[in-house]
Amino acid sequence: MGSAATPPVLIVGAGMAGLACAVQLHRAGQEVRIFEASDAVGGRVRTDKVDGFLLDRGFQVYLDRYPETGKLLDLEALDLKAFEPGALIYRDGRLHRLMDVFRRPASAWSSVTAPVGSLADKLRVGLMRMKILNSSFEAIAAREDRSTETYLRDCGFSESIINRFFRSFYGGIFLERALRTSSRMFEFTFKLFGQGSATVPAQGMGEIPKQLAAQLPDGSIQLNQAVQAVGTDSITLESGERIQGCATVVATDGSAAHALLPSLEGSAPEWRSVTTLYFAADRSPISEAIICLNGSGSGTVNNVCVISDAAPRYAPEGQSLLSVSVLGLVESDGLVEQVRSELLEWFGPEASSWRHLQTDRIRRGLPEQLPNRSAPTSINQAGVWVCGDHLSSASIEGAVVSGKQTAAAILAAKDSS
Repeated sequence: MGSAATPPVLIVGAGMAGLACAVQLHRAGQEVRIFEASDAVGGRVRTDKVDGFLLDRGFQVYLDRYPETGKLLDLEALDLKAFEPGALIYRDGRLHRLMDVFRRPASAWSSVTAPVGSLADKLRVGLMRMKILNSSFEAIAAREDRSTETYLRDCGFSESIINRFFRSFYGGIFLERALRTSSRMFEFTFKLFGQGSATVPAQGMGEIPKQLAAQLPDGSIQLNQAVQAVGTDSITLESGERIQGCATVVATDGSAAHALLPSLEGSAPEWRSVTTLYFAADRSPISEAIICLNGSGSGTVNNVCVISDAAPRYAPEGQSLLSVSVLGLVESDGLVEQVRSELLEWFGPEASSWRHLQTDRIRRGLPEQLPNRSAPTSINQAGVWVCGDHLSSASIEGAVVSGKQTAAAILAAKDSS
């Protein structure tokens, strides 16, 4: 399986896929070395500290029923903080409550009477929930794949609930309101939401990759080391230094992987972008760990979350932290003022006093995931291994699954040689 004398597996990228691959190899006794171009681990899963606030790079959640990621993490140590299973939906000048009534039966009446879809729509949600929760992940993966929009229409949902709820809720997850994302991805995430909770670690999403990195020996990860070229058993750094190993893994995002391996199967992924604005408030406008969605059919804001209501350590004592998501890459100088004017409509005059902390414009938020993608979750491209969420589901779980499967393939190849 490997020994201290065996050359290391060289991994390019310390995002979730690269870290998962490294942890699996290390557990099997194989030495690893990771080379990361940026100044920290995590890839797109990062947390910055600004004025005592914890700002994730884009509004992100960890679904606590991720089957494979959970096997690599100490979830208790992460101290996961859960959001309520439902949403407050802004429409007609106020917020309306729409909950998972199977888990929050006390909210049944407010959910049924919310002006978001018809009673028939809400009954269809229950039927769809039963079907998906009773399906295995394997059964979901084998089903006919369509766009999520087509899937919802085929289920009989009205335009009202599609436009008022699904476009904003899943717009925040898929980073696109057209709902062109694969229906298999929709069912996969719907099942995880139905089984468990959307959570964040008490001290930020960046704690997840940090915990994986901590499982590796000291010195295994080299930061600020951009890789210029890769071979089957070596890499060349931008400095010109050549590093020798026994195998090479490209665990970068899809665009960077295609840049390192121009002959890589398929085309480089299209990207979905998001612009996230953070505001500090003296108090929470909702005092509840729940997401607020734009169901008005107009405006720039897609969703708002007072993230410190779920995880108080995201904000200094006596302060609240709001995360506001705008889909796409918005470069406008007037964006903060536009968003603030919309928040005034949602939450009233107190929004005028909220202090803008930071705006993150995230060009590579998620790789596009259209129906009927047939790429394997791990690729051996002319002797170089490739993994990442661009080959699997566009999620933390997808990145981890791809990384673990690549590690298993490398170990199997070593055993057979």
